[in-house]
Amino acid sequence: MVKTTLEYTLWALVALFLGIGYMFLLLGSAPEETTVISFMMSKIYYIGLFQVGGIIGAILAAVFIGFDVLYLKKKYAPSKPKIKVRAFSLLVILGALAVIHYLLEKTFDVI
Repeated sequence: MVKTTLEYTLWALVALFLGIGYMFLLLGSAPEETTVISFMMSKIYYIGLFQVGGIIGAILAAVFIGFDVLYLKKKYAPSKPKIKVRAFSLLVILGALAVIHYLLEKTFDVI
């Protein structure tokens, strides 16, 4: 039980970092802090980066853990190493979330 909880905690942290990394790719680097206005803009940038990236990472973690519990645990035997399959499925789910995020933001103008 403790091993499973620790394992899913580590995968959830990986998912959170992937969500923040995805938002960093969308937003680009932080603006330079040369004036007071640019200092405030950089703080808003970091708040947006970690807040929205954290939300995307949390959604990614929830979907991944659900997929792992409901599908991967039953499909693959416990003796086989599943790290490659899990990492690949995490990246595929991130790609699907990125497409959904793009569609909601640019195409349907919901976000």
